Amino acid sequence: MVAGRRAYGEALAALGDAEPRVIAMDGEVSNSTYSELFRRSHPERYLEMYVAEQQMVAAAIGLQARDFIPFASTFAAFWSRAYDFIRMAAISGADMRLVGSHTGVTVGEDGPSQMALEDIAAFRAVHGSTVLVTSDANQTAWLVAELAGRSGVAYLRTLRMATPVIYAPGETFPIGGSRTLRSSDRDRVALLAAGATVHEALAAADALSERGIAARVLDLYSIKPLDSHAVATAARATGAVVVAEDHWAEGGLGDAVLAALADHDVHVPIRRLAVHEMPTSGAAAELLRWAGIDRGGIARAALDLIV
Repeated sequence: MVAGRRAYGEALAALGDAEPRVIAMDGEVSNSTYSELFRRSHPERYLEMYVAEQQMVAAAIGLQARDFIPFASTFAAFWSRAYDFIRMAAISGADMRLVGSHTGVTVGEDGPSQMALEDIAAFRAVHGSTVLVTSDANQTAWLVAELAGRSGVAYLRTLRMATPVIYAPGETFPIGGSRTLRSSDRDRVALLAAGATVHEALAAADALSERGIAARVLDLYSIKPLDSHAVATAARATGAVVVAEDHWAEGGLGDAVLAALADHDVHVPIRRLAVHEMPTSGAAAELLRWAGIDRGGIARAALDLIV
């Protein structure tokens, strides 16, 4: 069990060992985003930007113009304060990597003020952006390295809570790809997820299997660009789709999947599970269940489609 935010900090520190142009920046939450691990290893290349997210983005733009590779991190909800600067960075053709931790209802006890539930939609709307959502520590580490050479505005969404490590060290996760975690020629529904809901989708597939229903499970860690071919193939092969995301229903993974199916002219029954009401404070598992995006909610949605 490893939190994605910790995997980010460890991977960034290692990347700093390999690439002297990497600079880490944080908005005074480095002990939570784990960018403090980079600060300990490379204090001369760490910039504490305090509670000034706009200035952090502005500084990242300047650093990349001088051929540095900036990684800037804070709680994902706080990037909304800098959205104008992020938009202008895209217009300027800047290359930078923004990392948001403490995402979705799995933030738990910190409550809704700390829960980023609109960040995927916001970053998807930025021209030429990359949007990645990690579910596992090894996946997070690989994607940190991938982002070092990525052009444009890139956003990496990490989790506060610890999750099972489901991928082996050294597995590759190309940007624009996906990972099929369960598949058979008997699949009757495709469960599409990213981040925390990947683990819930796997558990839902186990529950459906106990009822004799085979389900395909896809980890869509790259939301922009999306692996639309894999989405369309899974939909055609199974004939039904359930999308589960720890995000508002508007503008997130569900909308990206709908766009992909429309582009490929695929017409199948689909259920989009997302957060629809304002959350309260609570345990992560309780809030996933409350929002209907836990394993039980995913399994019920699948059964509604195919039974």
